[in-house]
Amino acid sequence: MSKTSVFSRTSVFPVVYIVMSMVFWALSFVWIKVAYQSFDPITTVLFRLIISAGLLFGFLTITNRLKAIKKEDYKPILMLSFFEPFLYFMGESFGVKLVSSTLAAVIVSTIPLFATLFAFLFLKEKVTPLAVLGIVISFFGVGIMIFENGFELNASLLGILLMLVAVLSTIGYSLTLKNLSQKYSAINIVAYQNFIGIFMFAPFFFIWEYKGLINTNITGDSWIAVFQLAVFASSLAFIFFTKAIKFLGVAKTNMFTNLIPVFTALFAWWIIGDAIDTQKAMGIATVVMGLFVSQIKKRNNGARFRKIPTVSQQQSQGE
Repeated sequence: MSKTSVFSRTSVFPVVYIVMSMVFWALSFVWIKVAYQSFDPITTVLFRLIISAGLLFGFLTITNRLKAIKKEDYKPILMLSFFEPFLYFMGESFGVKLVSSTLAAVIVSTIPLFATLFAFLFLKEKVTPLAVLGIVISFFGVGIMIFENGFELNASLLGILLMLVAVLSTIGYSLTLKNLSQKYSAINIVAYQNFIGIFMFAPFFFIWEYKGLINTNITGDSWIAVFQLAVFASSLAFIFFTKAIKFLGVAKTNMFTNLIPVFTALFAWWIIGDAIDTQKAMGIATVVMGLFVSQIKKRNNGARFRKIPTVSQQQSQGE
């Protein structure tokens, strides 16, 4: 009986794109902690969006690649911006202040599981027993990380809930992005979504954080972190994610978020000294195991792992 890896027969470029997205988003949990030494959450997001939109529109203008959004796509692009950056960053930016970088990344890595659940509830898609088993295993892994001494919560419940808001917004973002990615380039989509996001965040900035900002001593490290967030997490990561989702699809692309907690734990330990104790390591391993179990699917030909179509196969199916 032959077995085929989930990564086999896949064009290398979409895989490279999505892996790089996961690396940059994993690093964002670390950079945010540094940015928060001087900036509040909404200020951090607003500045990274301004920098990102400025760089992307500048690049598109110089290269003559800027494409206007068609009238029929106004609503989808607004929805896209509402899900990400607005709703996602509202959840992530406040949530990551209340939980560790590693725990935040582990919660985000449950995105494929929630995608499976919502597809079953609202789209009536088939959910396999292995998918259900994967959900149970992953939530058990999260429990290992956040509970100590019996059932004593070792993390902020509000922080966890805010991170779950970020998770759910990502699902809405991915579903909306799929159609737009067939009409516009990745750079155009990210430029517009970040530009619109500026106007969504600006009122909250002026109401909640403007007065505090003008009285803050801002460090150079915090400015560097904001610039890193703008270039890598708000620009390149979303561009690569959009390119990947165009060829791999929503479910397969989101599957790669399994890599975020692994990258984040390593970066958090290396850069800001977050501890990786035995319990945290066991929790990470359990979550990742559950996520991969949820993706296993038996095939009629006996192979146990589903295959991802190549780019050429995806294009031929769309013709």
